Amino acid sequence: MRGSKNDLPKTVDEQELTIWETDWGDIHVSLITCHEELDISPVLRGLPEDMCQCPHWGMILKGRKLVRYKDREEVLTGGDAYYMEPGHTTLTDAGTEWLEFSPSDELKKTNDAVARNLRAMNHG
Repeated sequence: MRGSKNDLPKTVDEQELTIWETDWGDIHVSLITCHEELDISPVLRGLPEDMCQCPHWGMILKGRKLVRYKDREEVLTGGDAYYMEPGHTTLTDAGTEWLEFSPSDELKKTNDAVARNLRAMNHG
């Protein structure tokens, strides 16, 4: 399997970010460009500890991402490969691009909560 921005479906194209993504077997593959500073904490409400419980593996292609855990913070910058363990939230700088791999089933649980929170924010 291979993928690029030209091959993967663009599923999100919003002011804050653009996502190209698909599933390869049991793994979800995402190429993401963040256009504005983005704190995902508000859309994780309702998940255990209000944090993402899905593990992610990836690489920051350019930019900077702050990963917050209950007991520590990590800074990821362009060229860094990473593993984000369950129980995290992120603050991403504008202009950041990254490639990420996640277990599809676990990511669906997170994305379902994010969708509920986005609907509540947009209608509340």
